[in-house]
Amino acid sequence: MPKQELVKMLNDALELEHAARIQYLAHTEQVDGLNAEPIIARLKEIAADELKHEEMFRTMIGDYLDGVPSMDMSERHPAGTVPEILRVNLNDEKHAVDVYTGILEKVREMRGELKYEYFQLEHSLRHIIADEQEHISELRLLLGGGDS
Repeated sequence: MPKQELVKMLNDALELEHAARIQYLAHTEQVDGLNAEPIIARLKEIAADELKHEEMFRTMIGDYLDGVPSMDMSERHPAGTVPEILRVNLNDEKHAVDVYTGILEKVREMRGELKYEYFQLEHSLRHIIADEQEHISELRLLLGGGDS
């Protein structure tokens, strides 16, 4: 039963990544202005990272926990201006770090039950969290250093 709860948590994370990738790609089509090209390039790079995270979550769910990866996605957040796009995505990245940190804590609690999966799950989650923290830093930089 606890592994099913972990699969559910990982599927929720997978759905966040599905939505994030689609959102970043959609937002790239809205960016214009003097600094559009580097912003578009960075948003596309982040979208590519999110695709890698999707693949990692699918592997954790299917290969390590014998679960079925979700094909759904969580809520997307539209935005109009470049600053709004950056703020929306910054908030979503922070939310992802919070969610994934909770999953990592759950994996650590279940270490005894995850004898043959623990290190891979823990490593993958730490990798994804580190990427998301890098995204936070990059979005803050694009916003001019602020969080708002």
